[in-house]
Amino acid sequence: MRKRVNRVTLRWGAIGTATLVLVFSALPVHVADAQERYYYRRSIFDFFLGRRYIQEYPPQAPSQNAPQRQPAPKRKVAPKAAAAAPRAAAPAVVEEKVVEKLANAQKILVVGDFLAGGLGVGMDAAFRDSPGVVIESHSNVASGLVRDDYYNWPQQLTTFLDEAKPAMVIVMLGANDRQQMVTDIGKEKFRTEGWYAEYQRRVEAFGKQVTSRKIPLLWVGLPAFDSPAMTSDAVQLNQLFRKQMESIGGEFVDIWDGFVSEGGEFIVTGSDINGQQVRLRTSDGINLTEAGRRKLAFYVEKPVRRILGTQASPDLVRLDTGNAPIIDAVATPGRTEPISLSDPNLDGGAELLGGRILPVSATKSPRDMLVQDGEMAPPPAGRVDDYRMTPPKPTAQVSIK
Repeated sequence: MRKRVNRVTLRWGAIGTATLVLVFSALPVHVADAQERYYYRRSIFDFFLGRRYIQEYPPQAPSQNAPQRQPAPKRKVAPKAAAAAPRAAAPAVVEEKVVEKLANAQKILVVGDFLAGGLGVGMDAAFRDSPGVVIESHSNVASGLVRDDYYNWPQQLTTFLDEAKPAMVIVMLGANDRQQMVTDIGKEKFRTEGWYAEYQRRVEAFGKQVTSRKIPLLWVGLPAFDSPAMTSDAVQLNQLFRKQMESIGGEFVDIWDGFVSEGGEFIVTGSDINGQQVRLRTSDGINLTEAGRRKLAFYVEKPVRRILGTQASPDLVRLDTGNAPIIDAVATPGRTEPISLSDPNLDGGAELLGGRILPVSATKSPRDMLVQDGEMAPPPAGRVDDYRMTPPKPTAQVSIK
């Protein structure tokens, strides 16, 4: 009976203890913030282990439907001198080196449509460090050689040539010319023989405006586009541009391989001038990104530097005669008499090379044996290609007594 009472007592004591644990664990423990109170419910393990969690949350903006609390009245505090808060250090600004252009720098004129505008930006970046080259760009986004009523390029080019007096002209046109053309005879639809004949005449006349002034002309071809129809038309126009530049003395710059894959398909992402994979075209599949403009200028930069020579070098400086050293006019440098090629004392001989008949040998040389007879001279003994087997040396016989 006594053991039964003790068991009942222990059972009710355990139930009471568990009830107290659940009651205390259900009580919310609040963490006070400067503006809000946040409650965190403790578990039964936190109660036994004595762990307390303080978690801070940033104050949230009150909802529009939530009741607005009135702010507590502020207590008057004696004014104190406000401490100067330390200012955050401003990020260091890396100044880009600006190369001053020379007064007599060669001017390169870039004209054309929206692609020519991007080419002008890329060319300016390519020759930014060249003091002897200045890039001047004139572009109209929706222009071409078809709609002269919208923008008359032959007339505008004459004005640009007279004002700029460039050392070179770069043209990039044709992306907007895939449309009907109005001629003296009538209207010609795109892709017809009459359209191509008139367009060929206009390209030739436009190029001759530059070459007739003895100015180098570079005509940049069209890149591939996302539209298969535009890409096919660009191929046809590039062939026309190349043919006309060869006939009038200009130079055609082919950029096609820089904006297609190895299979000749249009690409959006490709390698830049440093070989890194970047995005070259925009989402419309027509325009160029900043990296694409620089890559476009990379193809044009090569013939430009070849034509201009040292004028396009980044190390070009203007010589100042005021800083030149004074040359002593009294001292005369030593003068060496020219040597005649017929002088027999040049090398101690009296005949030129090949003037004397070579001596004839009675035996054939190893070369003659190999070429004429097909026989190969035996290699010297001990060389790596000496495969002759030497007879083994007889071993001394030892008699056993």
